[in-house]
Formats: sequence, C-alpha cells, structure tokens
Amino acid sequence: MSFTDLNLNKPLLQALEDLGFSTPTTIQQKAFAPIMAGKDVLGIAQTGTGKTLAYLIPMIRLWQFSKKKNPELLILVPTRELVMQVVEQFQEIAKYTNLIAVGTYGGANIKSQMAEIAKGADVVVGTPGRLNDLIMNRTISSKLVKRLVIDEVDEMLKLGFRAEIKNLLDLLPDRRQTMMFSATITEDIDALVTKEFSRAERIETAATGTPLSSIKQVAYRTPNFNTKINFLAFLLKKDKAMKKVLVFAGNKRVADAVNRELEFQFPNQVAVIHGNKSQNTRFKTVDQFESGECRVLIASDLIARGLDVTEVSHVINVNIPDAPEDYIHRIGRTGRADKKGVAISMFTETEKEQMMAIEALMGKKISIAKMPDEVEVSTILTSEEEKKPGMKIIQVRQPKVADRGLAFHDKKNKNKKVPIKVSREDKKRLKLGKRYGTTHGGLGKKKNR
Repeated sequence: MSFTDLNLNKPLLQALEDLGFSTPTTIQQKAFAPIMAGKDVLGIAQTGTGKTLAYLIPMIRLWQFSKKKNPELLILVPTRELVMQVVEQFQEIAKYTNLIAVGTYGGANIKSQMAEIAKGADVVVGTPGRLNDLIMNRTISSKLVKRLVIDEVDEMLKLGFRAEIKNLLDLLPDRRQTMMFSATITEDIDALVTKEFSRAERIETAATGTPLSSIKQVAYRTPNFNTKINFLAFLLKKDKAMKKVLVFAGNKRVADAVNRELEFQFPNQVAVIHGNKSQNTRFKTVDQFESGECRVLIASDLIARGLDVTEVSHVINVNIPDAPEDYIHRIGRTGRADKKGVAISMFTETEKEQMMAIEALMGKKISIAKMPDEVEVSTILTSEEEKKPGMKIIQVRQPKVADRGLAFHDKKNKNKKVPIKVSREDKKRLKLGKRYGTTHGGLGKKKNR
C-alpha cells in the first residue's frame, strides 16, 4: 500500500513526497481508517515505526476551515523536547496548508505562549501542566476542542501526570475524539482505558515489548562502574562504526560522571543532557548531536521517549533501567526508518534481575559477549558499590532517663546548704538584736553617738 491509497489530498501527498515518504508504516496504515471514522483509538507500536505521523496525517486530513481562532486539536506529550519535535513534524507535514501549530511547556514564559495562541492556532502541542494552565486561564476554550491526542501515554503515567490528565479529561467536552499512542502497554494504561475510554479501538502492530528486528542487541558482564567507563572509552576508540552514539545513564548524577570521564579523552566530541540542564541548552545539545557536530550524547531517560534523532548508529546502556519498558524505548533510538542499529548493554551482578526482566518482556534472550582482554578492569569502587548489601546495622543502646538520676551535674555551693529550722523565739531574738544593734540575740540598747 502507498499513501495514495489512503485517500489523502494533494497538500498532504506533496508534503509526504517532499519528505521522501511513499509507503505508510503498519501503524500508520492501521490507524488511519478508525481515526478518520471518528473513533477513540489506542495505538501500540514499536518505537521508530512512525507513531507521530500515524495521528498527524489523519488529523490534517480531517481538518476543516473555521473562523474561530481557538484550537480544535490538543496533543499531549511528556517532555518539552517532544513538544518541539511534534511541532516540527506537524509543520513539515502541513507545509502546504494554512494550519498553525503552537508548542507549550512549563519553564517558559506563559504570557508569550498565550499571545502566540491568541493570534490563532489550530493545534496546540503541550505538556500536561501547561495545557491545564492555558485552559484554566481561558487562553484555550475547552468546549471548542474536538480532538485530543495523548502521545507516549505510558510515560505520562510513569512520570506522575495521572492527576493532570484526569483534570484535562474532565475539562474537555464529553463528545470528543481521543487517541492514545505508546510503544508499550502497561497495567496503568489498561486501567485508564477501561475507566475513561472503554469503547476505544485497540490497534497493536506488535506484541508489547517487541524491539525492531533491525536492532542488534548484545550485553557484556562488567564488575563495576569504572570498568564500564574503561570499556566505553575502548569501544569509542576502536570501533570506527560508532559515528553517532547515544549513551544512556541511570540518572543525572551518573550522566554527569560519564561525561566527566569521557570529555577528557574525547574533547569536543561529547555532550550531556538531563533534567537539570536549561531548556535552551537541551535544545542546542540535541541539535548538535543531530547535525553530527557532537559524536556522543550522554543522557538520562528524559530523552528516551519520543526523541527522533536520525541515523543513531549505536545505543549504549551504562546502567540497566529498573523498568524493562524503558529499555525498549532506549534502544528504539537506533535502527529507525529501515536503518540498522546496535544496542550494547553493560551490566554488573546487581543488575542481573533487570536484565532477566527485559528478556521476559521481549520474550527472547540477549546474547552475552566476552569483554575484550585489552579493557582495564578497575578495582576502584563508587560509594554505592562499596556499600555491602545485607550488612547488619548495629543500634547503639541509649540509656534510660531513670538511669541518669535526678540531676545531670553537681549542685552549686550555694545550693548545697542544708536548711535549718529556726524557732519562733530565735526569730524574735534576731529581730530585737537587729533593732538595738546587737548580734546573736543581744538585748542591750544601741548606744547614742
């Protein structure tokens, strides 16, 4: 089947031709008819199979001119990088139309985004919190929204956007079309679909967790983190095929550590991206990696979802993710658009369970290769690796309050005096003695001077 068989109009066909697309992918082909029929859709497809165009093409085909400036289509995505990517793809596919798309996300000036939408926007692509804000301040009239797309829905739920999504669904009209897309299906997605979209048509092009066949997967046992760094540097030096390498680290701290180790050996070839970087830095870094100015991009899982960087030759996992679905999204950054790709994973003994979970999700084993003898095996452990699991924590017994006695220090000398009971007669003698100038009870009168 070609795109001409999908009953597309000339502006769409011309834009697809300009992009070099002639044949729809499986998800694009299967999702087209249900979306055009106005049905709610849950699309499950492998990373790198064109899920974004699977909803953009029918959305543009369904568009009808309206004098109202309010957007009729909202597209919900988890990260600002994906906002910009979807807006860019929309502009490419809608270049021969008058449709306008605006990207919105937190961390940027909301007033400038409000002004841009007020000029007239047909589509708004945004992160959950910012879209809720724009509806609440009436920049977007929720009652005029006809269609909602939730892209990377499993990542949305994982990142804790459930409340924002639920609030957005409550604000939008009941009579709307909703489309959800993801590379994996989880229990959270099933629960959401069952509760909110029981009539959604499920389109699954491959079993969840199935990676693309164009990706070669291999894993290496390593004793510790510093040996992983030595192995990574070895691969970058020896393997000339590593022209555009995406390295995934478990978190921001690890990503920065990998960057520090590599940038000394590979000056001006390495960059790092994670949540602590400013939005302008993140956009600039991704552009440098896309253009080939930067050979190695080190990232946290922030950009594992939806980042469409072309011709990534290798994906290297320095850490094995806790969620096996994240592994599928990571390696899906390579082997895209009928290109071949390689995914390399380095795992320690403590990461064996994560590897087993990944294999269970995929339904296949990952081949394990021997690390080359030339790689230096480090004996230096990180602070986390030095902690011995299962070590018994000895609690220091604190003395009871009763054991401390009534006081915690010696009394002052003035407080050590023992009170003496004075009789009534002694008090009288003392009083008379003071009056007549005598001491110790003397009764003589005071002499006149």
